[in-house]
Amino acid sequence: MVLEERVRAITQKISKAKALVHREDAVRFIGVTKYVDTKKARELVEVGVKDLAENRTDLFLEKYHALSDLEVTWHLIGTLQRRKVKDVINLIDYFHALDSLKLAEEINKRAEKEILTFVQVNVSGEASKHGISAEELLDFIEQLKKFESIKVVGLMTLAPIEATEPQLRNYFSKLRKCRDTVQRLGLVHAPCTELSMGMSRDYQIAVEEGATYVRIGSELFR
Repeated sequence: MVLEERVRAITQKISKAKALVHREDAVRFIGVTKYVDTKKARELVEVGVKDLAENRTDLFLEKYHALSDLEVTWHLIGTLQRRKVKDVINLIDYFHALDSLKLAEEINKRAEKEILTFVQVNVSGEASKHGISAEELLDFIEQLKKFESIKVVGLMTLAPIEATEPQLRNYFSKLRKCRDTVQRLGLVHAPCTELSMGMSRDYQIAVEEGATYVRIGSELFR
């Protein structure tokens, strides 16, 4: 089965990247299904990938209901409009793109459970990228304390498509240092132990730099 072989190859690459830097902790491999139909997403779960991600609320809802008979951990990884929060926030397991207090307020208002979130950090400084700047991060994290339903489990970033390997390492290591700084604060609402970084083009580098969640789509479904 082609998909099963690709999953195995990706898993082996993750293991190799961990071994290069002597890591023994877990890295969660998230299958990004935004470009495939529900049949293909189902096949991915059936070959062992239980973490699935969507970046649009409509596509998430479509797959969430179609795969309701399967055991899936759902990740929302794209920009979430405040008017769409009520439709999805209590269905997802992880939200990877918290980037404003207004969005946090809406999530908190609609939440019926604890929402596990990653704060999106714009470590590259690109104007086109969403996210909190590294300089604003600690203040942002502190302000999230008032939202009792939001728990910051980690940080997320998106590296520029054209970034070179040295640039990627710089961006990913910068996010890791940001994570470490927040983690050392020992905040109940923001334990911040995780790093969501790395996609099909750069996940091996991300793992070497400390990623604990990698988001892979095109390498699975090319």
